[in-house]
Amino acid sequence: MKRRLALPLAAVLLVAAAPALTACSFQSVVKDVSGGNVDVGGTSIPTDFPKDVPLASADVVFAAGLGSGDDKVWNVTVKVPDGEAYSSIEKQLTDAGFSGDFGARGANGGGTGTFSNGSYGVLVVVTDAGSNGWVANYSVSKGKAPSPTPTAGS
Repeated sequence: MKRRLALPLAAVLLVAAAPALTACSFQSVVKDVSGGNVDVGGTSIPTDFPKDVPLASADVVFAAGLGSGDDKVWNVTVKVPDGEAYSSIEKQLTDAGFSGDFGARGANGGGTGTFSNGSYGVLVVVTDAGSNGWVANYSVSKGKAPSPTPTAGS
């Protein structure tokens, strides 16, 4: 379980720290941390992204896949028109057989929701990214949805 959480955390930290890694090869650092099981797709959705998980039809800001087998996780961020995009995202997911909802909605729009179809869990965050506009971030894992907050013992 610790490895399952450490790999996504390491990937996020590496992506955030990429500008500071000018003396190192970003690809080799990611490969070393992940054991080679990473697909930093950039603005392309990873080829093995689950077809069962619908994404908002929008420009991809960032996409990556990390791990393998049951420990595989994907992260895709797309631009959305505004905070009300969560309604269409929620409908897409429920129409595709996912259950769940946006339990936490922001005061200025957007929200955070968890969804599952038994095979995949999806954590979706729709937020205002400032000068970058509104984005929807999908974190997808096999099994149940990743928790938006840490739980005791994990």
